[in-house]
Amino acid sequence: MRTDIFARLDREPEPPKIETPRMSRHRIALFGGTLAFYLAIVLAVLVSSWLVALDWKVMLFRPYQQWPELHAFLDYYVVLGQRGPTAVMVASWLGWRSWRQHTLRPLLTLGTSLLLLNLSVGAVKLGLGRLGPHYATQIGSAELFAGGDIFPSGHTANAVVTWGILAYLATTPRARRYLSALSAFVSLGVGLTTVYIGTHWLSDVLLGWAAGLLILLALPWFEPLITRTEAWILAVREQWRARRRLRESVAPAPVGPEPVLLPRTPGSGAGPEAAAREATSRGTAPGAAGRPGTAARARAHQAHPVRAERTPPPGTRRPPHADRPPRSSAGPARPVAP
Repeated sequence: MRTDIFARLDREPEPPKIETPRMSRHRIALFGGTLAFYLAIVLAVLVSSWLVALDWKVMLFRPYQQWPELHAFLDYYVVLGQRGPTAVMVASWLGWRSWRQHTLRPLLTLGTSLLLLNLSVGAVKLGLGRLGPHYATQIGSAELFAGGDIFPSGHTANAVVTWGILAYLATTPRARRYLSALSAFVSLGVGLTTVYIGTHWLSDVLLGWAAGLLILLALPWFEPLITRTEAWILAVREQWRARRRLRESVAPAPVGPEPVLLPRTPGSGAGPEAAAREATSRGTAPGAAGRPGTAARARAHQAHPVRAERTPPPGTRRPPHADRPPRSSAGPARPVAP
């Protein structure tokens, strides 16, 4: 058994028993207070209250001109609130945790939170249609229903949800406290950075913080759905593995040469004896009927007439000459030279 620090990176032999968060009274109270804060900000912007006046004061102050030396660093820091880069980073970490702990819950929880974020924040953005500070048309106006999409701040809400999901999925109270502080610091910095560079009003950032926190507080209500989805995915995976093992265990039957079927004449008998007689009558060996090409050569040989053997007539076949006497079998003896 390994005792060094790298042993914590190995895969656990079995899924650990992790307590799933539940909607306790404390969490329900926090959810209700955050929801009231959310609705209060929306109402304050709708009626163009003191919050809208504060938005204009901060915008006209132009923080990016007051502290220009921070602009280069904050342009990179605000990326921690963008959907694409943060989702890839957090999904990579949670994917490793899913592999190590034999569970899909971390990835499914991240997917559920991002889906809720897109639906809730996206609907409010498109419904209110607020313009950003760089596109404002009238000083003191809330710039609502003008075709914009910056209220609430998507960068801020995404930072709260993406980094807060790490604290939500923490397995120990100590890790949960540290990750909660880290996610709060990152999301607070991302929200203020968008105000600094002038892409969002201050009220956009406040509403973005509330929107992200509402999603994190509401996640325990979706835990039963996440559990059923994980069980269904694992069951489908096991069925697929069982079918693959079954296909691999069944060996394919050997494929041999197909026999050549010979035409049968009317009245011919069936069976191997009849086939042997038919092959013999056609000039082929009985065992050659199964070899490829033998039947074709036999049919080609049968198509040509076979010349019958004739016995030559007795005597010579050369015609006799009139000036030469015919030879006899016992001719005159040749003279012997002295």
